[in-house]
Amino acid sequence: MATIDGRPAQYGVTLKQLRELMELRGGEGIERLDTEFGGILELTKKLYSSPTNGLSGNASDMEHRRQTFGSNVIPPKPPKTFLTLVWEALQDVTLIILQVAAVVSLGLSFYKPPAESSSGPQEGNTEVGHHDEGEEEAGWIEGVAILISVAVVVFVTAFNDYTKEKQFRGLQSRIEGEHKFSVIRGGEVHDIGVGDIVVGDICQIKYGDLLPTDGILIQSNDLKIDESSLTGESDHVKKGADTDPMVLSGTHVMEGSGKMLVTAVGVNSQAGIIFTLLGAAADEEEVEAKKRKKEAKKQRKKQKKGDSGEELIVANPSKQGEGEAGAVTGNSHHATANSANADGDVRNNKHSKEEEEGEEGGASGGGGHEKSVLQAKLTKLAIQIGYAGSFIAVLTVVILIVRFCVQTFVLEGKPWDTFYANHFVKFFIIGVTVLVVAVPEGLPLAVTLSLAYSVKKMMKDNNLVRHLDACETMGNATAICSDKTGTLTTNRMTVVQSYICNEDHKTTPKFESLPHAVGDLLVNAISINSAYTSRVLPGDNPGDLPKQVGNKTECALLGFVLDLGKSYQVIRDEVTEENFHRVYTFNSVRKSMSTVVPRNGGYRIYTKGASEIVMKKCSFIHGKDGRLENFTRSMQERLVREVIEPMACNGLRTISVAYRDFVTGKAEINQVHFDSEPHWDDEDNIINNMTCICIVGIEDPVRPEVPDAIRKCQRAGITVRMVTGDNINTARSIASKCGILKTGDNSLILEGKEFNRRVRDASGKIQQHLIDKVWPSLRVLARSSPTDKYTLVRGIIESKVSSNREVVAVTGDGTNDGPALKIADVGFAMGIAGTDVAKEASDIILTDDNFTSIVKAVMWGRNVYDSIAKFLQFQLTVNVVAVVVAFVGACAINDSPLKAVQMLWVNLIMDTLASLALATEAPTPELLLRKPYGRTKPLISRTMMKNILGQALYMICVIFVLLFYGDKLLDIDSGRYADIRDPPSQHFTIIFNTFVMMTLFNEINARKIHGQRNVFQGFFTNPIFYSIWLSTLASQIVIVQFGGMAFSTQALSLELWLWCLLFGCGVLLWGQVVTSIPTKKLPKNVFSYGSGEPINDPIADLASEDKLDSDGKDSKRTGQILWIRGLTRLQTQLRVIRAFKSTLEDLEERRSCHSLHSLRISRSQQGNRPMSDISYIDEDSTKSPSPNSDKRCGSCNATVRLVTPVEESSPTTAETAPLVPPGSPPPGGPAAAATQQLGHHRPHTHANTQNSSS
Repeated sequence: MATIDGRPAQYGVTLKQLRELMELRGGEGIERLDTEFGGILELTKKLYSSPTNGLSGNASDMEHRRQTFGSNVIPPKPPKTFLTLVWEALQDVTLIILQVAAVVSLGLSFYKPPAESSSGPQEGNTEVGHHDEGEEEAGWIEGVAILISVAVVVFVTAFNDYTKEKQFRGLQSRIEGEHKFSVIRGGEVHDIGVGDIVVGDICQIKYGDLLPTDGILIQSNDLKIDESSLTGESDHVKKGADTDPMVLSGTHVMEGSGKMLVTAVGVNSQAGIIFTLLGAAADEEEVEAKKRKKEAKKQRKKQKKGDSGEELIVANPSKQGEGEAGAVTGNSHHATANSANADGDVRNNKHSKEEEEGEEGGASGGGGHEKSVLQAKLTKLAIQIGYAGSFIAVLTVVILIVRFCVQTFVLEGKPWDTFYANHFVKFFIIGVTVLVVAVPEGLPLAVTLSLAYSVKKMMKDNNLVRHLDACETMGNATAICSDKTGTLTTNRMTVVQSYICNEDHKTTPKFESLPHAVGDLLVNAISINSAYTSRVLPGDNPGDLPKQVGNKTECALLGFVLDLGKSYQVIRDEVTEENFHRVYTFNSVRKSMSTVVPRNGGYRIYTKGASEIVMKKCSFIHGKDGRLENFTRSMQERLVREVIEPMACNGLRTISVAYRDFVTGKAEINQVHFDSEPHWDDEDNIINNMTCICIVGIEDPVRPEVPDAIRKCQRAGITVRMVTGDNINTARSIASKCGILKTGDNSLILEGKEFNRRVRDASGKIQQHLIDKVWPSLRVLARSSPTDKYTLVRGIIESKVSSNREVVAVTGDGTNDGPALKIADVGFAMGIAGTDVAKEASDIILTDDNFTSIVKAVMWGRNVYDSIAKFLQFQLTVNVVAVVVAFVGACAINDSPLKAVQMLWVNLIMDTLASLALATEAPTPELLLRKPYGRTKPLISRTMMKNILGQALYMICVIFVLLFYGDKLLDIDSGRYADIRDPPSQHFTIIFNTFVMMTLFNEINARKIHGQRNVFQGFFTNPIFYSIWLSTLASQIVIVQFGGMAFSTQALSLELWLWCLLFGCGVLLWGQVVTSIPTKKLPKNVFSYGSGEPINDPIADLASEDKLDSDGKDSKRTGQILWIRGLTRLQTQLRVIRAFKSTLEDLEERRSCHSLHSLRISRSQQGNRPMSDISYIDEDSTKSPSPNSDKRCGSCNATVRLVTPVEESSPTTAETAPLVPPGSPPPGGPAAAATQQLGHHRPHTHANTQNSSS
């Protein structure tokens, strides 16, 4: 019989049996487990595992398990091929127009009119008799050149998308690699990557874990799990080996701990099964969508023939009823609301990627994601420029055509000839190229490149960016709400002071000096009543500090036991977790942890927690020599005054340890007699009348680098606030050491209860105007619950007290920090101490848990913002010049001085190459010397506007002087009024060359946007910049000297080259003149653009023409929108972003899978998709569902994952407020309304949903 690692190769259970078992719940599951497999221990044996020792960890055993039961990875969607990306790049409207124009131009260049047929053409021939045939034959070159230019643009765009996609696959695997899980192998606990877990592994699960596999509980303590990601049910599900032992992948552990046997991994786990189904559903949907589009087109043609507008309105809703109206249009290249988000944002990513991609086609009309600060400004700016550019382009074409017709057919009286069609095509091409140059479609590329570059570099600075937009939002941050433990402090905790038996010990006492009974009690209480995953291990090298694994506060207490000369492990081996009768795990409401263990026929409860909270539950204390004394109220107050407060004022965290005995026989004064089993669920009575053993002071020193980092933040105009669950005195002490509190600055320090009292009105509702009175001076919030943190963060974000509106960053590590991390503009999760739930809710993971990394993130964020501003300053200057020159040229000489191919080359320089050059500037410490911009400051400042207009003025003057007087000044033939078949002239070549030289030198000017004089500062620190600059210059020389007909250039002499260079260098000198103009003298509103957040974003409406048609009423708007859409080329943005978005979302939904409920909905009701990623439930949860409730958006109940604050109508304080977990719908009434004001999302309505029909 074949054996593997000394055991039979055949398992006692099949993959199919395990899959079927995991589909059962509760009593049903236990029954099947017992009848078919003989219970959990038998199943463990069948899988050749052990509940205590786990698997052996042998490589051949692991490999065999992977082959039999699958490995714990869900295969990612295959990346888009390069050709797919090329095809997507070709979908661009302006590129299509150019291609068509180029093909028409080619066709006309080969068309030979019958020369002898009539007198008209002969006249034409006599007029143009000076052309030789070679020149006429070269007419095709321009068409080909345009096609080649388009190909270059397309390949560059596709290549950029391809590299971004590749980079993000790398980032994705990095984030996945960060996810570790505790398994027992060979009797030892190991943290391994989730991809390495196999069926048969014994995993330790604890508070805050995101479960990576399906499993069956062997043992559990007070375990509660949030299964909303799978079931849509928001209530926490209580799990236990005897009640409901099935735990599923993709669910979150909200409380407690336990041990589970892994039974299904990867595609065989519940999350994997759903993921696979969603993938299949999306593929089917894509095919369906294509069919629907064809049908819709036929439908529209019929409607047009029938000429009945009313029928059109009816057509789509009828389909909606069939469940076929697509929010999914399959239109991969439509610009949508999301397209304007250069962010790859997977915030609240509750739709699978396949759904998401479908939605991009149509579901943008509603809420969509709220844009980041920069995207909002960019979108607004792009729209403003799009309108202006397209207006001028159309005007240019009209003027050219009108002038030509009047000149040729009216004044000269010539008859029509087919040859003249060439002129019209040429005019059309000039118009399109003016548009191409006018619209800054390089913006999304600049944003993306800048973000991608920053994200890569930020990894080295310990910032793992999960959502791209967080990167630049961080540059605008005006407030940081930081945790204390581990962020501002080292999170290496040690007990430095203790109060035992009425004695205050400043150092660790000797065990022998303690009364024997109290010493034993203390060691047992700490060893047993702490998570068994918390351990203190010897350092890697001799002399190193011991390694703390698990909860750091518990590690400090375990270290105290070791310092007393005792071993906690010996006690744990005697009292294993299986012996625990009940565990009340630590949470933010209890602020304590208790463990019940059987003892001599009765029970003993050990408790530890925040000193003042545990002391209130104590009625006895061990006094001098271990004597038992009554712990009176006056004694408690004296202890607080003389022991706890002095410890806290020294920055120590104070923890009390206590116990209580339940006995069957005669009870001592501090014991409880019981005849029947105590009612363990009555926690208030069980954890009461306890006996205090000791109080310890735990030191968590401030990180040495933090005070300097906080000073940098304050200098940069960022307010740092500390939000901690710790004692107010400890918090005050640490805040002073960090520099958050300064003497005499009237800072406010509040406890959670007091904060709640101040921000709630008489009815207990949170009021914004009350928060506005508190937050500006608040610096420390102590003893705060996660709800308080959430309230504070939301209050600051929504406040309109400061003119530029606050942008808030938040740090968090616990499961309950999820709500605050989600609502913050940027959420930082701790990479080391953070729970999986916190990481899931965050935007950036601090891989070293260090506050200084946040300062680096601010620097990179500001750098991204500045890089984009530099690019804008550079590009808009070129835009203004090119558009004005083309327009005036058309009016004055019936021709554009810059030819179509030349403009495409200029466009390539200023879009792709300049965005690469300017987006890769490294950040400098000077970035932290200025104040943050805030939400509403214009993107183009007055200084930038001054530079743009100043430089544009210089360039326009130079070009017009060269255009009208250049032939005389430089003694060359004039190129004005040349015929369409004339060879390129030196005159116009000089204009083109001078323009490019000025553009190139202006790129150096654009490196500084805050009015600095030395534009060369740091020039050689950025090799990308100068290599691109030099290669562009070299390419220009080649184009001018050898471009010939293709680029409409004629080779220039050295003297003429020097003239061009001289005009180019003039830009640098002129820049100094412009810098000297005082900015403050310029009017504010005229000279700043792109400010604030667009309220109604037209780009969001561009998602589909059909949507607007189906509305009927919006027909006027349709034309307008199609007009912008065809012109702005913002599709580029969608293309570039999708590379990011899809890969990140791919990862997201593997870690947090969709509910089965939403899967069923998505397959049956594809049309009824919600408009935003979060659905709101307006009805009160207590009411019965209305008869129409089924007609609400399908995935309402299933996909709600927003973590809401405690219902604001309740007057509860922070201490008692129940937490609403991730996954729960907002409670009804005011809370729902308040949640809807969060600013992150708007609730969707059916009206929106139906308008999104394809």
